[in-house]
Amino acid sequence: MFKRPAKIRIEPLLFELSDRYSIRTAIRDLLKQAEQHQKEDAGTMFLGAVLQHLVGAKLELVLGHAVECHGAFVADSVTDRPGDYHIEDIVIHVTTSPGEALLRKCSDNLDHGLRPLIITTFRNVAVADTMAENVGISGRVEIFDVEQFVASNILELSKFKAESRRLTVRELIAHYNRLAKCENNPALLIKGD
Repeated sequence: MFKRPAKIRIEPLLFELSDRYSIRTAIRDLLKQAEQHQKEDAGTMFLGAVLQHLVGAKLELVLGHAVECHGAFVADSVTDRPGDYHIEDIVIHVTTSPGEALLRKCSDNLDHGLRPLIITTFRNVAVADTMAENVGISGRVEIFDVEQFVASNILELSKFKAESRRLTVRELIAHYNRLAKCENNPALLIKGD
């Protein structure tokens, strides 16, 4: 008789803030954990969800209010959104792998008077930049790596004070966990140290 393999129990992610490492390193470690979860639970795209909800949590901290929660893999067109997040005239696209479809969407954003911002992994910033150049929108699209995007705000929001960093990270994790609950996967949640 065919027996289904047991579902692997994956622990929540850990955001470990240490005085020995930079905040950017802690974020990079968090993303590596998400990639490892993805390898252990084939078919579940952890990294993309973590990126999207980490950006959403950072936006909530900066803006001081909740942002709309969408599953990381709910198509923008289904929800009639110009991107993952839309704030004033900025449309934020969060992706682990920038492609032609995303750059066409950025071009459409520009055509509608919106300013596209792509947030991706460190290794894909150059890819997005090259693709923007290929479609003729280079210099018109902001492209950031998620590690710096989040780390810089943790430093700024904590006013660069050591005692405030842990509190800011705890607030970031609380916002992230609220947003990640729309995925219905407890392995996406983050535990603080």
